Amino acid sequence: MPLRKSGRTMLRVLIVLAIGQIIGWGTIGLLAVVGTQIAADLHMDISAVFAGSSIFYVLMGLWAPVLAKPFAQFGARRVMIAGTMIGAPGFVLMSFAHGPIQFYAAWVIIGTAGSATLATAAYILLNEIAGREAKRGIGAMMLVTGLASSIFWPTTSFLSHALGWRGTCIVYAAMLLLVSLPLHYFGLPRRAEAADDAVALVSPAGTSPIVHKRTFLLILAALALNAFVAFGLGAAFIELLKAEGLSPTQAVTFGSMLGVIQVSARGLDFLGGGRWDGITTGIFAGAAIPVAMLLLMFGGGSHWMIAAFILLYGMGSGAFAVARATIPLVFYDQAEFTKATSRLALPLNLISAAAPPVMVGLLTQFGSSAVLALAMSCSCGALLILLWLRRMRPAGGAVAAP
Repeated sequence: MPLRKSGRTMLRVLIVLAIGQIIGWGTIGLLAVVGTQIAADLHMDISAVFAGSSIFYVLMGLWAPVLAKPFAQFGARRVMIAGTMIGAPGFVLMSFAHGPIQFYAAWVIIGTAGSATLATAAYILLNEIAGREAKRGIGAMMLVTGLASSIFWPTTSFLSHALGWRGTCIVYAAMLLLVSLPLHYFGLPRRAEAADDAVALVSPAGTSPIVHKRTFLLILAALALNAFVAFGLGAAFIELLKAEGLSPTQAVTFGSMLGVIQVSARGLDFLGGGRWDGITTGIFAGAAIPVAMLLLMFGGGSHWMIAAFILLYGMGSGAFAVARATIPLVFYDQAEFTKATSRLALPLNLISAAAPPVMVGLLTQFGSSAVLALAMSCSCGALLILLWLRRMRPAGGAVAAP
């Protein structure tokens, strides 16, 4: 059974999670701003630097099935506290990096921490509290977390000019220990360690957590195609805008608009309440993203067309971020949600890991048109799969457990 909490407690949890997720995603997004500085300082190719993001997502994915049992046994709060404590040394190590080995080792630590604190961990915590009503909580949290890039890209730019990229890493390590850790420790509710909670969340040996394998694979395919686009463009977004003719300052300014627009799209989904589910949200987003790609491909570098691309892509990607978290709620009940989400996390994070170097490499070697064409193809594929899933969704709620 979900842990029923008062409205005031739920609001506190959402605020704590939102701040923690903004800090978490904002700090790991520093390569989008200082990647070229790190490449020059460490004498690495820019694609090799962005491979740090790939290591991050690979580690998040590899740890996801391992953490499924700790999430069920100890609750998301304890796992998130441990993850926050692990993340800070990763940024400290990165600040002392003088070559690829230390740099990549730092991302191994940060990826391990991210698996315990970001995205999946927050969704599991909300599912512990609200069960199938977690959709609104997830939507509310993501209203604010979409601001991570808008807040941290300018912050990273300011700090890197004032302290250098190494000093920025130290500041971010301190932020995890002095802000995120106390928030997670004191602000998140403790979970009752009742025996029936463990029974509800841990399947008996040999029981498959996925009822219909085809449904699971279709969900995975749709989310993976979109994640490839979202995380690939997220890493290369500022460089993409530069390739379209914007100056570095203009690229950061225009790029910072993205987070605000994404939050607006998530706000529309949140205001919809229970009137539509994650599949409907995903279809709306899947239709908007390819159109955005076409605008930029044929915009000729016009500032107005770039702004229109950011607006439409921001709306689509912001809405799909909610869909990635809530589509499993359409098909799985509370106990199955934790297991399904954990199983989805590994392949999704591996796809997310592959996306940044692929996108940056395409951009460097073939220009923005190749990046946009690939992104449009993946987005169209995701849209077609979601249209198929809409016909398969259960009429009465989640798929029943065996």
